[in-house]
Amino acid sequence: MSHLTSEQLQHLKRELTSEQADLERRLHQNDQYNLADSLKETTGELSTIDNHPADVASEIYEREKDISLLEHHEIQLERIETALKLMEKGTYGTCVVCGQPIPYERLEAIPSTMYCVKDCPEQVISQNRPVEEEFLTPPFGRTSLDEREEQNGFDGEDAWQIVEAWGTSDSPAMHEETDLDSYDRIMIEASEEIDGCVESFESFVATDITGKFVSVVRNRQYARYMDTGEGEPLLEPDRYYD
Repeated sequence: MSHLTSEQLQHLKRELTSEQADLERRLHQNDQYNLADSLKETTGELSTIDNHPADVASEIYEREKDISLLEHHEIQLERIETALKLMEKGTYGTCVVCGQPIPYERLEAIPSTMYCVKDCPEQVISQNRPVEEEFLTPPFGRTSLDEREEQNGFDGEDAWQIVEAWGTSDSPAMHEETDLDSYDRIMIEASEEIDGCVESFESFVATDITGKFVSVVRNRQYARYMDTGEGEPLLEPDRYYD
C-alpha cells in the first residue's frame, strides 16, 4: 500500500501529466527539433562531400545539439509514462531497487523518479579518452620524452624537427606566435637566440673575458632590435668617420 495520501497522489499525477503535455506540445511544434528534415534540406547544401567540414561547422553543431535535446526529451517522456503506469498499479512512490518508500519531498521535486536518494543511479561523466590518444599525446606520441627530467637524448620531437627543416605546408598564419618574420622560425621550438636572456639585447651584446671589450654580434635578434627601434640608438653603426 502506498504511503502517499490520495491528495498527494493527485497532485503528483497532475504534475506528471502537465509536464508530459508540455513536452509533447514542444516536440510537435518544432517538428522534432526539425530533425524530420534532412541536413541537406535544412542547410541548402547539395552535398558535404566536396566541401570542407568547416564550411558547415555551425550547421553540424546545431544538428548535434538538436539530436541531444530530442534524446533528452524522449527519455523524460519515457520516465513520465513509466511513473503514470506505476500509479495505475499502485506501486508509485516505492524505490524499485530497495522497495523502501520514497519521501514525498523528493517525489514533489522529481515526480518521475523511481529511486530513493540512496539507490539513485549516479550520472558520472566519463573521463576516459580514446585509446589512440596514448600515441597522439603528448605531441609526437610515445616517442616524445621531453616531459622526463632525465631525458636529454634524441627522441621523436627531434626527429620531427629534422624533417621539418626541409619544409612543411605550414605558414606563419598557422603558428602560435603572431610576430614571425621568417619561415625559418615557424618550426617547433625554433631557436630564438635568447635562451637564458631576460632582455632581447642580451643575446647580441658580448664582452671579452675581462668584461672590458664590448662588442655586438649582428644576429637575427640584433636586426629585429634595430628594425623595431627599441632602446637607445647607441648600437647603430657609426656613419661618419674622422
